[in-house]
Amino acid sequence: MEIVSAVISLLVGVATFLIGMKMMSSGIKKVAGKGLKRIFRKTQNSSLAGLGIGALVSAIIQSCAGTSVMAIGFINAGIMTVFQGVSVMMGSYIGTNMTGILVSLSSSSFNITIYLTALAFVGVVLMFFKNEKVVHIGEMLAGLGLLFFGLSTMSGAFKGSAEINNAFTNLFANVNFPLLLFIFGVLLAMLLQSSSAAIGIVIVMVGSEVIPFSSALYVSIGAMVGTVMTTVLGAIGSNINAKRATLIIVLIRVITGFIGLAIAWIFEKSLCPIFANNFGSEEFGLAILMVIYNIIFMAGLLPLIKPLEKLAEKMIVDKEDIKKAKAIQFIDNRFLATPEIALSQAKKEIVHMFILSRKNFELGYEYFVNDKMMDENDFKNREDEIDYINSRLTSYLVDLSSKTSLEEAKVLGSYFHVINDIERIGDHAYNFFDHKKEMVEKEINFSTVAKEELNNFYYIILKMFDLTDDIFENVNKDELDELKVLEEKTDSLNHQYASNHYQRLQKNECSSELSPYFSTLLSELERVSDHLTNVGYSIVNPVGDEE
Repeated sequence: MEIVSAVISLLVGVATFLIGMKMMSSGIKKVAGKGLKRIFRKTQNSSLAGLGIGALVSAIIQSCAGTSVMAIGFINAGIMTVFQGVSVMMGSYIGTNMTGILVSLSSSSFNITIYLTALAFVGVVLMFFKNEKVVHIGEMLAGLGLLFFGLSTMSGAFKGSAEINNAFTNLFANVNFPLLLFIFGVLLAMLLQSSSAAIGIVIVMVGSEVIPFSSALYVSIGAMVGTVMTTVLGAIGSNINAKRATLIIVLIRVITGFIGLAIAWIFEKSLCPIFANNFGSEEFGLAILMVIYNIIFMAGLLPLIKPLEKLAEKMIVDKEDIKKAKAIQFIDNRFLATPEIALSQAKKEIVHMFILSRKNFELGYEYFVNDKMMDENDFKNREDEIDYINSRLTSYLVDLSSKTSLEEAKVLGSYFHVINDIERIGDHAYNFFDHKKEMVEKEINFSTVAKEELNNFYYIILKMFDLTDDIFENVNKDELDELKVLEEKTDSLNHQYASNHYQRLQKNECSSELSPYFSTLLSELERVSDHLTNVGYSIVNPVGDEE
């Protein structure tokens, strides 16, 4: 019965330790939640800053897995770049060793376990208060107390049962091959989903003389690799950048793990005695060694983030990016060596972008006003293509700007404004789509009179599309006056049709529920006419000014 009691005591100790860690981490996150987010946003593009912040946050919340999952969340939300997120996660592997330091304090040399265990009672008392912040602090303290109570229970199980102690001692005496111990550490951390917990348990076993220092080192190095499983699980369902960041951190942990294994294996006889005998206790020596191991490797591998990011981009290909890239038909960075050709190709791409925007404008309008059905996926994909071409063209023109003559620079400058106007036309088209969705949900529609007025406006816009296309593509200045006349007519119709609409409202000939949609559509159509005029006049003025 003694052996059964000891095994139960050991399992209860492990469970209490894990619950304590989870409670403490949860309490700290709740107390410092917003502050942690502000800290994360300060990473900028400095890998050292990211490393330091990752180490700080992980040390605070006692979880590299928690820090990594938060970083993945920020990358997924677009708050962090892959570069920033990876540097933060690398830093978390340094900060997480604070748990090992705390666990090692339960050794005989630094025996403060009894005092820290008492925090569980203090924390529970605080959790009965009504103040939310006090409750969170109580959760944190109760977790810390339970963590040390779990450690004490585990240690007592080892020391109180000669049979358990001998069983584990014999196990690790026979299983002392470094690679097997390393794999055991990987699996233990994956099972517990925490390197902190795995290393904490190993440190207790070292203190109970169940496992030799050298064997504990191999298990701990393996645990640092196994902990990436939590990050991998956190990245499931996330976007492409979060997945790439996860791949990078897995590669880094595997690289550092096997290098650390090799170094420990080669220098075991000289390395282990230094840390086992010169830090007051073997537990504290192991904790310090893991801190040094992570600082050296994580800081040393910072320069590899950029190359690994490029590798990850090749290994994890974004199908959406490939689809968008196919939208580019004319520009290519190879043309930049010949500015005249590059500028000519840019113009062709702009005309292509213009055609796509017009297509969506017509589809969006016909769906909005005349209830003509369309392929929604096709419409949305075209809007994505317009946005991608806008971004790609902008970068292309920026690269070209340093290579052009003064005369070419004026044309190039006008193109920046043109692509912005065309992109805005695409946005107006997408607004039509969104507004129609709302009208369908409300089961409302425009009256016959309203449709006639809107269609009159629409046909003028279509005529402006034709003129603008010819003016821009063929530099046809003769049609600028006609474009200007049509633009002025749209201004007039905007005011006239708005007035007609309010008259219909007063006569109860139109629903007030339709009013915002009718007014918005008039405004959107008038803005499209302005953008078209800007594009047309860009051939005589870089900013598309009619004057």
